[in-house]
Amino acid sequence: MSAYDELDSLQAMRADAAVAGARLPLVAPRLAFTDIYSDFPTDLPKPEIEISEAAQRIANALSLHLD
Repeated sequence: MSAYDELDSLQAMRADAAVAGARLPLVAPRLAFTDIYSDFPTDLPKPEIEISEAAQRIANALSLHLD
């Protein structure tokens, strides 16, 4: 038994490939340009990070200085 026993004949596979290729578009359709992103700001404000008093004490004890 060969590893290729389940394959069809070369002629049948070539015909299948030709049919599949004929059904595929040669060039993907391009969408029209939209300015959908123009309504969004380009630079959003950064979130504030709050350092708790306990985190400050631990950082100071480890000499990390989170000031």
